[in-house]
Amino acid sequence: MKIPTLQGNIKRRLLINFRADAEIIQKILPNKFRPKLHKDKAIVGICLIRLEEIRPKFVPKFLSLASENAAHRIAVLWEDETGKTCEGVYIPRRDTDSFVNATVGGTLFPGEHHRADFTVEQNGNEVDFAMQSKDKNIEIELKGRITDALPKTSIFSSLAEASKFGSEQKVMLK
Repeated sequence: MKIPTLQGNIKRRLLINFRADAEIIQKILPNKFRPKLHKDKAIVGICLIRLEEIRPKFVPKFLSLASENAAHRIAVLWEDETGKTCEGVYIPRRDTDSFVNATVGGTLFPGEHHRADFTVEQNGNEVDFAMQSKDKNIEIELKGRITDALPKTSIFSSLAEASKFGSEQKVMLK
């Protein structure tokens, strides 16, 4: 079966990164991967994304879908079949509020999708976000605002440095 080309819009994308102990992260990664480090720390995160007007190209817009989604990510390195070091993200879990995404995850959409409830309020440059997975394994609450600077506690010295860290990444799935 040929999977149709999908189209749609990314309405919102938030990437929340955390530093973590590399030894602990290594224990949860498949053997093929090792954590990509920045200042001796593993970088893990959550990509929170709202998709709208998702549909195969031949389907009219009024039949499109929208969904809130969370991809839990770990920056990783691995060697390909030629021995070249590659980098990307390992995604151990995906959550969605969409029955369709959860049902066709792994076939039409990459990776298994777990069902979750999302509450999102956007007001200008601010967002108030909450997610609770139906299996009760994941809970996220955050408040954020658009800014031109990173917090003083960030492991990255600038937005450019943070962007460079992730710019070469390919996505690897569970």
